[in-house]
Amino acid sequence: MSTTDSAAPQGNLNFVLISVFIDMLGIGLIVPVLPVLVGEFTGTREGQAYWYGMMGAVFGLMQFLFMPMLGAISDRIGRRPVLLYSMAGMCINFLTTAWAPNLAWLFLGRVIGGMSSASMSVASAYASDISTPENRAKSFGKIGAAFGLGFICGPMLGGLLGTVDLHLPFYVAGALSAANFVYGYFVVPESLPASRRAPFTLSKLNPLAAIGKLARRTDIRGLIVTYTLVTLAAMMLQTTWVLYTTFRFNWTPGQNGAALFCVGLTAAVVQAGLLGILIKRFGEVRLSVLGLVSGAITYLLYGLATQGWMMYVLIVCNVLSFAIGPALQSIVSKSTPSNEQGELMGSLQSISSVGVIIMPLLGSAILGEVSHLASDDWRVGSTFYLCAIMQAVAILVARNYFRKHEVPA
Repeated sequence: MSTTDSAAPQGNLNFVLISVFIDMLGIGLIVPVLPVLVGEFTGTREGQAYWYGMMGAVFGLMQFLFMPMLGAISDRIGRRPVLLYSMAGMCINFLTTAWAPNLAWLFLGRVIGGMSSASMSVASAYASDISTPENRAKSFGKIGAAFGLGFICGPMLGGLLGTVDLHLPFYVAGALSAANFVYGYFVVPESLPASRRAPFTLSKLNPLAAIGKLARRTDIRGLIVTYTLVTLAAMMLQTTWVLYTTFRFNWTPGQNGAALFCVGLTAAVVQAGLLGILIKRFGEVRLSVLGLVSGAITYLLYGLATQGWMMYVLIVCNVLSFAIGPALQSIVSKSTPSNEQGELMGSLQSISSVGVIIMPLLGSAILGEVSHLASDDWRVGSTFYLCAIMQAVAILVARNYFRKHEVPA
């Protein structure tokens, strides 16, 4: 039986969907060009991979330290103020990066960005506030679709702007974040009534406490392990994709923008258009497992691909994996009280933050080791083989959990 409230307050999810879209559009703009910009300050491929990995780790560390705290704060003072803080911080982050004269300034931008990037976890809590348990997965799917739509437009536009000037996408991203702040300030309403707000304690400032609390959730421990493995694999892919395709296929920012456009489009189609159909057809449990299987196979084939066009085919064929996140989030959310949804989503996001600390360092180290190999050498795909292994272990853990536990309806 679910411990969440059976009814949710009235609200309009479109407000926060637009906010997430603009935020992700700004982030998507810089994805194809940041690794190239790092390369402008380094002299070798190994150096480029190392420093880009370090920046990803710094960003993840700041997320890890601040995300659970911001989620808990949103449980106490409401979602809207935290969303506004995030929007303002991301604007400063983009402008700092655009003006960076050296690597130190790039690191400063990553620090500010990591401290501010609360939009996804708080947006998820916002969606939980205004959704019933029955339609919560669909709400999370819509947020995922807004995220994906941002990556439909952002990387493609960032790749095109980056061919003009590597700094131009950061200026545009900063302007979009500023517009997002104005939109949020004047339009976005609060979703969490005062009667449902939770007290804030100093213990919630400890990011390890958030993960520790998740670890103590024996009722959903298998789901948390599954979610962690899926997240780590996704973080490996996201933080090494551009460098990998640059090294293996000699892709330009424009070509990476086109590939990420394909990723965003596929994610949006699945999460906005097909998720409800897929859940009705398979149910959240079966859909999660099928998505895990699809992802494991695709990771393996990413690593074995010898031509750039193969990556596009694999992206489109990996449809079911884009449903894993919303399905798992919904299952976990249904087992959590309504006044702890912000802390829960912040804690889940802290797992992503750990991934963003570890996986860029690990991925860049692996890429650095194989960067001297011929582009058609199978070992160049080592990062994706590791992703496939993690996804395979996630399948085993998930199947074992679902055999032993009844999932709330």
